[in-house]
Amino acid sequence: MNARSPQGLPARLLLAVLRAVRTYPRRSPLTLCYVGLLVLGHVWVENLLSVDRADALRDYISTNLDNLHDHPVTALFGSALLFDGTLTDIASTGFGGTLITLGLGICCCLSWAERRYGGLRAAAVLLGGHIGATLITAVVILIALRHGWYPESVRQDSDYGISYGAQTSLAFATLALPRWARLPWAAFVVAWPLSGDGEWPGPLPDFTTVGHLLSAGLGFALAGTAALLAARRRRTEAALATADAHT
Repeated sequence: MNARSPQGLPARLLLAVLRAVRTYPRRSPLTLCYVGLLVLGHVWVENLLSVDRADALRDYISTNLDNLHDHPVTALFGSALLFDGTLTDIASTGFGGTLITLGLGICCCLSWAERRYGGLRAAAVLLGGHIGATLITAVVILIALRHGWYPESVRQDSDYGISYGAQTSLAFATLALPRWARLPWAAFVVAWPLSGDGEWPGPLPDFTTVGHLLSAGLGFALAGTAALLAARRRRTEAALATADAHT
């Protein structure tokens, strides 16, 4: 038997990556279009708009309590078209967030969901996490304000971007992993929002951390539901096959 070349594994990995890149537009067209919109929107806001107009736009689409009361639809969907991060400052913590949210969450995990379950269901995962976590977080903020856990200024705080939807996609993609890797992956999904410089103004962390944890919970719940439905479908198919074998 010939010895396996030490270059075999890296070569196979490289070929797998190249194959995935080549087939990406065909297998994940919705994700690709969405990533294109996000990048174009980022370039437009960061490089083409004046600083004042860019700040005004971010303030308008921020999903804080005041905006959700005044123009909820525009805030929710406008916020999902920008990401709060950087594409160029690779030495910053913001770039690390971009790698996790845009890179892992959208480009990889949302793409996997689209390939596995189709574009509509992948979009439902993304929007379910983005809208669901935002609205639940708004309720948490209202409760925290009533108890004095958050300052009143939180009503106008900036909160825009794709991170809640990306977090839900990260959690949902637990299904794509082998069983031995699921628990470490779930721990990473939950831990990374807690690893930043967020403050704990009271018994709760800052509301963006709460939102990320809630969106992860939604993603895990969706993953569990999908796994249960798949198991039920397999049992039904096995029962039908057994019944056909006895007829």
